[in-house]
Amino acid sequence: MLDDTLKAQLAAYLERVSQPFEMVASLDDSETSRDTRALLETIQGLRADKISVRFDGTDARKPSFTLQRAGAATSLRFAGLPLGHEFTSLVLALLWTGGHPPKVEQDVIEQIQALDGDYHFEVYMSLTCHNCPDVVQALSLMAILNPRIKTTVIEGGAFQQEVTEREIMAVPMVFLNGQMFSSGHMLVEEIVSKLDTGAAAKDAAKLSAKAPYDVLIVGGGPAGAAAAVYAARKGIRTGVAAERFGGQVNDTLAIENYISVLETDGPKFAAALEAHTRAYDVDIMNLQRADKLIPATQPGGLTEVVLANGGSLKAKTVILSTGARWRNVNVPGEAEYKNKGVAYCPHCDGPLFKGKDVAVIGGGNSGVEAAIDLAGVVQHVTVIEFMPELKADAVLVKKLHSLPNVTVHTNAQTLEITGLDGKVNGMRYKDRATGQEHLVNLEGVFVQIGLVPNTEWLKGTLELSKFGEIVVDAKGHTNVPGVFAAGDCTTVPYKQIVIAAGDGAKAALSAFDHLIRH
Repeated sequence: MLDDTLKAQLAAYLERVSQPFEMVASLDDSETSRDTRALLETIQGLRADKISVRFDGTDARKPSFTLQRAGAATSLRFAGLPLGHEFTSLVLALLWTGGHPPKVEQDVIEQIQALDGDYHFEVYMSLTCHNCPDVVQALSLMAILNPRIKTTVIEGGAFQQEVTEREIMAVPMVFLNGQMFSSGHMLVEEIVSKLDTGAAAKDAAKLSAKAPYDVLIVGGGPAGAAAAVYAARKGIRTGVAAERFGGQVNDTLAIENYISVLETDGPKFAAALEAHTRAYDVDIMNLQRADKLIPATQPGGLTEVVLANGGSLKAKTVILSTGARWRNVNVPGEAEYKNKGVAYCPHCDGPLFKGKDVAVIGGGNSGVEAAIDLAGVVQHVTVIEFMPELKADAVLVKKLHSLPNVTVHTNAQTLEITGLDGKVNGMRYKDRATGQEHLVNLEGVFVQIGLVPNTEWLKGTLELSKFGEIVVDAKGHTNVPGVFAAGDCTTVPYKQIVIAAGDGAKAALSAFDHLIRH
């Protein structure tokens, strides 16, 4: 199951196991069960003094296995084979069950342990989903820390009938006590806050009590991380308030154009951004969405950022790096069938449409890359592009046209995403040249039509372009003194990671210059 290099790495990790635990497997005669047995025997063999394994489990889901600490009432089950992106989740679960401390703030651990209630989580994931591990790891940790929390991690590809019956068309999908709890990326702090209703008020009070910053950065993507590193290196008090550290990079699969890094993926790159930022004296406040900007009322005064939870932060200078999000196509059916056939992440949700017909709306690089990726999984891909020609790079267009199970319609306007019984069953589009309307029968629609800046909360506060981008000059200044901006939320052309990072560094240097002069 594991090559020698991976076995050596796993053996090194398992050296950190300090408390004995057992793995109990429920298997049948399927190939996946045989692979599961081989994996568990390998794990047990690498640390036989602390880890034992049994194959007499009686769970209805086969293959599956539990991790059970000796003398504890923890309940964590993996259903299916947690490899791919989820192998890290399995390794962490093994370490945590074996007594190795998690890298989570102590107050979050205490919140989890204090949750009063019986919670049974079922989280559906796919092995190619790069958003799933954070959710899987969060719920796994919660089951290990609190005996009243039960978590079952289900690999959708191994339980297709179950996925179909529960109409799961996007991952990660989480059920709590049999009812839908959440869909999409969540961190452990978000899940705990959703269960602990008093957490938001306590968090707001803690944030409001913080001393003013020299530089406060709003947003934690490449621009925000670069700004934080450059500011902190100047020795000034630096804070970052981010809704999700790493930003949209977390949703990017392959990154092959960041100079000096030959190849990486979004989650790894985002983790590296956070690790680099934490290497300096930066106060990172994750899961914080900005709601209002109150500029300083006098030269040298403090600018205030009001957060969605009611807390507020003050600073001598502010750098806005809130990034952008996927643009909606805004046609009937899109909102209604979101996560019921309408999707935005082909890498995460593509495997759920195996053998089915899908469409991709958008003929730029993102759309064509999505279509190429999906063509290897689904039965057929229909690409819909509004303009007369595809806008993607020539090499991508050539690859797309070489695929036998892809149909491309250019000069086509999407009119409606249709559905039946609560899920997508087709899409209507119009040929812009002839005016003729067409209906395509399909089960999934992937929207890939560009980005919208996350700046709605700034309207009326500073100057925005007609596209909602923050207007900046060559040094990242906005029209509000002491407020700077960087990255995809600004008028700077070409929304690229490397450009955003450079913009962040430039904005930090400009903020430092402002502090010196004022």
